Amino acid sequence: MRLFTAGRCRMVLGDAAYVMGILNVTPDSFSDGGKYFSLKDAEQHALEMQEMGADMIDVGAQSTRPGWVQVSPEEELQRLLPVLDILACRVGVPVSVDTFYPQVAKQALAHGASIINDVTGFADPDMVQTAAGTDCGCIVMYPRGEEEGDIIGQLNRFFAGKRRELEDAGIEKSRICFDPGIGFGKTYEQNLEILANTAEIDTGGCALLMAASRKRVIGQPCGNPPFEQRMPGTLAAHSISVYSGADLVRAHDVAEAVQAAKVAAAIRRAKHG
Repeated sequence: MRLFTAGRCRMVLGDAAYVMGILNVTPDSFSDGGKYFSLKDAEQHALEMQEMGADMIDVGAQSTRPGWVQVSPEEELQRLLPVLDILACRVGVPVSVDTFYPQVAKQALAHGASIINDVTGFADPDMVQTAAGTDCGCIVMYPRGEEEGDIIGQLNRFFAGKRRELEDAGIEKSRICFDPGIGFGKTYEQNLEILANTAEIDTGGCALLMAASRKRVIGQPCGNPPFEQRMPGTLAAHSISVYSGADLVRAHDVAEAVQAAKVAAAIRRAKHG
């Protein structure tokens, strides 16, 4: 049985697909910057996503949009911790923290988060050690790409190496979830290739997350509509990836994502039994 575990959370993989709702507590995220920057708005949106069926909530306090300006760990914590303290009391689903700072991850876990979502792919050894000392889940993104070469092969080699590294550090396979990193350091063609060949991605039994919500790979074939108008395209991309084997999707539009994931997973079960 394949599992993704994070603290007390235990998700059985294979039959179902899970939805991670996005909560950006930033003034400058590419799609919804500033919309949930206040503590009250962040709390309300988290509760709404939980009500809509989100299986987990991913809180980000630093934008990684194209052209982003990095904020310090201190500023990230100032934005993040009040939200985590509220969510620890108000939501019942696992909370993920989107950070690449080990010191931020350590504090976030102490304030109720149970998943570290690192867009640098746990490149910092201190982040690996932070996770190894807990029972948190680890979302490991592949942050790179190359102008030429087999992107699926690149992903599979990175995932295999990172899985060995984390397991050697004492992080069980069930705690690892891999993210191909749609939109990070990759060409438009490579992003499409990842979505088209999800079934060929080898996670070694770990969970697979797809996160294409509202990104440029969604906008470009549709004439680049505003970010908030990219929900239908996102559903198409995520549904195809779920049908092809993705276990989780990370989405802005949670209610629609939950319904689409359920249908895509049901069709996948009908196909594969």
